[in-house]
Amino acid sequence: MWQGVFPAVTTKFTADDRLDHAEMERCFGLQIEAGVDGLIVAGSLGEGPMLSHEEKLDVFRTAKSVASGKPVLLTVNEAGTREAAQMARLAAKAGADGLMVVPSMVYPTNREETVGALRAVAQAGDLPVMIYSNRVAYRVDVTPEIMEEVADDSRFVAVKESCDDIRRSTEIVNRLGNRYDLFTGVDNLAFEALSVGAVGWVAGLVVAFPLETVAIFHLMKQGRRDEALAIYRWFRPLLDLDVSTYLVQNIKLAEALAIGSNDRVRLPRRPLSGERRMAAEKTILDAMASRPALPAF
Repeated sequence: MWQGVFPAVTTKFTADDRLDHAEMERCFGLQIEAGVDGLIVAGSLGEGPMLSHEEKLDVFRTAKSVASGKPVLLTVNEAGTREAAQMARLAAKAGADGLMVVPSMVYPTNREETVGALRAVAQAGDLPVMIYSNRVAYRVDVTPEIMEEVADDSRFVAVKESCDDIRRSTEIVNRLGNRYDLFTGVDNLAFEALSVGAVGWVAGLVVAFPLETVAIFHLMKQGRRDEALAIYRWFRPLLDLDVSTYLVQNIKLAEALAIGSNDRVRLPRRPLSGERRMAAEKTILDAMASRPALPAF
């Protein structure tokens, strides 16, 4: 159902901590112009847990207004299943094209609880669902066995695999074939995941470097592996910024430097400072200074 590059877009704030819809329109529009295949709002990078339900819906509406008909998914990452189901219903009413669903980000559910939460949200929203499996960040492992257990519900159409073990992608394909659209959700494993069967990339650094991200994906799909790998090797230091407790601050700083946006975040987060900021800036500026020419694809 879905494939390609789906940016996990950032949420933009004004200096007084309101949603900055004008800046989101501009930044989201840059993604669409670069040729991405969809947008995902209010995820981890989008600071979804720090947004109210109404703010999530407002960000979604802004994304939808500039998406040029491409799918826009809203992330359901509430702590409680009741609240998650409510968010799913609101997303459906607002016209979401699908949901990306994270089991509780607060409580590490066991297998029975994980299955129950996923099924409840899918039923409440009655929309196509991308299962977000991220045992590293959220301590809940949506295993291939769980994916198989919920496969009887056709609303589960895709998986964002973020367990940080590239072997998992092959395990999913071996066990489930093409039952799910397999997306990689770890920026610095994207080339590897696309090499072993992923059909999509839920990307982070794409928000600052959209052309390079889209180029890697299309070159891989065209079998032009060496050309894709050359760009990926240049990109790797930047992609490593996605795999960090400070991924939101890192990537918003990259947006500030690369596309002239800002690095405002919502408390308790604060923008990078001191040595951490200096290190991230150096990584970003060094990459910008050596940006590769992109081949036609």
